[in-house]
Amino acid sequence: MEEYLPDIYQKSIYTINYSKLFNRGIKCLLFDLDNTLVPPYSNELSQKAKNLFISLKQKGFKIIIFTNSPQIRLKGFTKFFEVEGVSSACKPFTRKLRKLLNDYGYGENEVAIIGDQLMTDIKVGNKVGITTILVNPVSNSDFVLTKIHRFSERRKMKKLRDHDLFWQGRYYD
Repeated sequence: MEEYLPDIYQKSIYTINYSKLFNRGIKCLLFDLDNTLVPPYSNELSQKAKNLFISLKQKGFKIIIFTNSPQIRLKGFTKFFEVEGVSSACKPFTRKLRKLLNDYGYGENEVAIIGDQLMTDIKVGNKVGITTILVNPVSNSDFVLTKIHRFSERRKMKKLRDHDLFWQGRYYD
């Protein structure tokens, strides 16, 4: 059950205390794309998110979009945000995340993953041992597979709540 428990839970990517993460030794931030940065099915390029990324890079963070979406979807976002990206990440499987850590030379204690799903983003991060940050989805819309994950996610959240480990809407860092 703890593989689904995020280390940090915040309302959105804009309410995360990035200074606190930096002071804890986090050097690299992995952002999920769909429903974390932008709504699913949307190609909307958010200037607010771009400004956040510029600020985070100025603070010394490496920013990478780490998504299950295909390269064709990711490409426009990495270009606009001027960041690198990993597509078809196959979260919650750990192969691409472990490869990323190895390729960039980061230790588990230097990386945080930020996403909107317990079943993919939080689970993969916890399996590898990096800091996990759950944010609320930016949209009520989801891809078909994500809708299936949301059903399982609600059951996991109920179990976590029953054990007083996690309450949706009770944010912490």
